[in-house]
Amino acid sequence: MTLKKTDLSWLLPLALALGAVFSSMQPGNWWIGFASFSFLSLLSLAILKFSNRRFASSALSTGGTLGLIISLAFALRLLVGVSLHLGLPLYGHDDEDDKAGYVFTDAHRRDDQAWELASSDAPILNAFNRKFAYDQYGGLLAFSAFVYRYLSPDAHRPLMLILLSAFVAALGVPFLWMGTRQVFREKVAYASAWIYALYPESVLLGSSAMREPYLLAFSAMALYGFVFGVSQLAGVNGSKLPESRNASRLAESKMVPKVWLGVGLLGMLLVSPAVALATMVIFAGWTFFTNERRSLSWNSILVFVVIFFVGLLFLSASLNRSGQFDASSPLRVINDWLRLTVKWDVYQLERESGWIQKLFDEMPEWMRLPFVAVYGILQPVLPAALVAPTLPIWKAIYLLRALGWYALLPALIMSFGAAAGQGSRRNRNILLWLSLLAWTWILLAALRGGGDSWDNPRYRTLLFLWQSILAGHVWVWWRETRNVWFERVVLCEVVFLLVFTQWYASRYFHWGGQLPFAVMVGVIAALWGIIVGLGWWLDKKRA
Repeated sequence: MTLKKTDLSWLLPLALALGAVFSSMQPGNWWIGFASFSFLSLLSLAILKFSNRRFASSALSTGGTLGLIISLAFALRLLVGVSLHLGLPLYGHDDEDDKAGYVFTDAHRRDDQAWELASSDAPILNAFNRKFAYDQYGGLLAFSAFVYRYLSPDAHRPLMLILLSAFVAALGVPFLWMGTRQVFREKVAYASAWIYALYPESVLLGSSAMREPYLLAFSAMALYGFVFGVSQLAGVNGSKLPESRNASRLAESKMVPKVWLGVGLLGMLLVSPAVALATMVIFAGWTFFTNERRSLSWNSILVFVVIFFVGLLFLSASLNRSGQFDASSPLRVINDWLRLTVKWDVYQLERESGWIQKLFDEMPEWMRLPFVAVYGILQPVLPAALVAPTLPIWKAIYLLRALGWYALLPALIMSFGAAAGQGSRRNRNILLWLSLLAWTWILLAALRGGGDSWDNPRYRTLLFLWQSILAGHVWVWWRETRNVWFERVVLCEVVFLLVFTQWYASRYFHWGGQLPFAVMVGVIAALWGIIVGLGWWLDKKRA
């Protein structure tokens, strides 16, 4: 399956138009910028078009809806990235990041160091040494420096990396769709792909030169490769391929998916070994809980073990670039780093917020860490995004991020219930395992990020691919069953938002009487108890 001549009739003009527009927005020689942006645009559009046609053909689908999701994922991230890069210097805060057009400080510092490395005589591999500390692992810095050195040698063009981030994020859609479709159903695959494409935090990260869009795409590739090449779950839902497709699918299932699994895991190792390790744990549990009759080959086990320990070494070495931990033990480095990081984040949260300091003074010491975990899970706090005063452009960013998380949260809460209701034992085990790992990661992200409204969501999004699969499954399950407990969970969230929003409004604008924080929490807990208790009583009465 290849591109057709008719594809180039619109791909090439669109790429040239994008190249001309982007080159006009960036410094340096216009013709060099035009050639580089046009090349990257054509390459991105061609690969996305080819991926849509290739996967749709393999699934015996027309690919219309999948193509729409891919196109929207790419266009939305590119549009948001360009708009923020141009709009923040005009309408943002008077600080270094906003003036340079960056939402994330990490992206700003990494981008500056990438240009510094690219414009020097030093080899690209220097990205992995301690001098360039703003990229903890070095892989994304090396890639960015490579792009600048060979495609933008005359000037620093940040939109080049934004274009690539949007492309890579969109490339994850067809791999996610195909992998999810094979294990579950096409409805779940489409729901998961839509959530992946439209989730605001994913869009924001995919419109910036950040690690997350690359990690999400690599995770999707690894999922596809694992499902078709290692797990061998073809026909798990009872579906059979037409005879004319059996030979080609058999050949593909032996080699090509395994290559994508390798590409996905290798990419994760270079960009974030922690995500590679987490993915290996997901696959190991997936295999264990679904491996009823088929035995794994020793070669597969060996590959998994080697990749896991290589990832462990990469992660410990990256965390210990400063040399402050005991480098003799990778596990000890990781343990010490996590312990000190959580302690530091709790301290930062207490120091930066007066009302948090007051709460910590009023509560027993053993409650502080659970409080930080719950507060981290609730980030970005939607009531704060609604009420707290800030500039309009940042208000929109905060609000959309919070709305996205609070729309996703009920589905993740109900993921266990939806999984338990699965008729297929294999699928039930997979979904329960993914739910357990997703919530473990969310909790770790909350502890790692403390009460920071930026770090928590960003760490959480590292495994967003799996969250999108769970949310897609819950959405389809609820549409088919109309389970009342999903609606009750949503009602509990609405109660929380109404009460907490009033508390924030009274804090900032003195609207109504402000309840003490502990009393407010008690009111929310009492209302939740009424909703859950009444719902249980009604169910029992009907039964």
